[in-house]
Amino acid sequence: MDSIEQVRKPNPRYQIGSGKAEGLAELVANKKIEKTIFDNELRPIQVYNLAKITGVEVVDRFQLILEIFAQRASTSEARLQIKLAKLRYELPRAREKVRLARMSEQPGFMGLGKYEVDIYYETIRRQIYSIRSKLKKIRKKRQLHRVRRLELGFSLISLAGYTNAGKSSLFNALAEETVLVDPGLFTTLSTTTRTITISKRKVLLTDTVGFIDRLPLTLIEAFQSTLEETIFSDLILLVADVSEPHMEIERKLSCCFDTIQKIGASGIPIVTALNKIDLLSEDEVQHKIEALNEITPNPVPVSALYKTNMDSLKQEIIGHFKEYVKASFSLPITNESMSFLSWLFSRAHVHDLKYEGGNMDVIFEAVPLFADKVRGRVEQLGGTFNT
Repeated sequence: MDSIEQVRKPNPRYQIGSGKAEGLAELVANKKIEKTIFDNELRPIQVYNLAKITGVEVVDRFQLILEIFAQRASTSEARLQIKLAKLRYELPRAREKVRLARMSEQPGFMGLGKYEVDIYYETIRRQIYSIRSKLKKIRKKRQLHRVRRLELGFSLISLAGYTNAGKSSLFNALAEETVLVDPGLFTTLSTTTRTITISKRKVLLTDTVGFIDRLPLTLIEAFQSTLEETIFSDLILLVADVSEPHMEIERKLSCCFDTIQKIGASGIPIVTALNKIDLLSEDEVQHKIEALNEITPNPVPVSALYKTNMDSLKQEIIGHFKEYVKASFSLPITNESMSFLSWLFSRAHVHDLKYEGGNMDVIFEAVPLFADKVRGRVEQLGGTFNT
């Protein structure tokens, strides 16, 4: 509806100056505004006083992000993570909010006046403990899935990037999927993982929650189980919207690198997909690539929407999977060995297969851990294994 800005030392009563607060109240009344949003973090007393003078609900940046997250949440895990972040934000403010609510109710403080301070505080603590227990079970299940993937020899690629950079569109282009794509913020709050084939190698591609500048630490911790998929990946596919102004691209990339470092994934190889080149001319694309070359690891210009340069992107990705080893084995042909061969074809890149006499000779490529698993099975079946 409108916006105002003030550069000054924060006012303990309103955050903004008292004169600016009165001007805000007039603006709210004249334009029939329903909610006021501050980009700054607000203390409960400031929210209370602003709500009192304006007569409408007042939220800060963190609460706004939580509201958007709540609208986007489509799984029980995402809803639990959002509830946890909200409660952790509320806990240090609980006592003051209840005290203020008992004085008189203001928008955003409805119903809190009926609580005793200590009871409300303990209620939040118990809810936090309960949600953490539930998320711990989900996290344990995710860890089991991750171990299973390693046993099967799959490498993991995690999509990362600033919110609305086009990660889900790129996921759909690479995995031939139809996950929800929306121009709004934070369309993806839960991970989606699919098997894709790159140069005859089967790898797992995971779409994760988007990053945002000044993402509160509380939210990073709340979404720990989701962000763990990035921590344990073999490669991060970082998506950037190259159609934006250069300064904006730099700001968002800096935010992404900071977040990757915060979650402990800074040592993982990165390939940068410079997305949305369909919105630029060829000269503009070349200029952007040259300008961003020094700050983007392994850049590849792409259009996820029109699947442009997907082959180039795949070649860049596969070049970072150097840990693959080539091995061979020979097995007697039996029903059991044929079943094993079928299993191998579905999980590794088989280069060559020959049948000679009563034996099968196989050459395949896989990660070392998976190759060792194949060795054990081959020896159980009475075959010989070579690397």
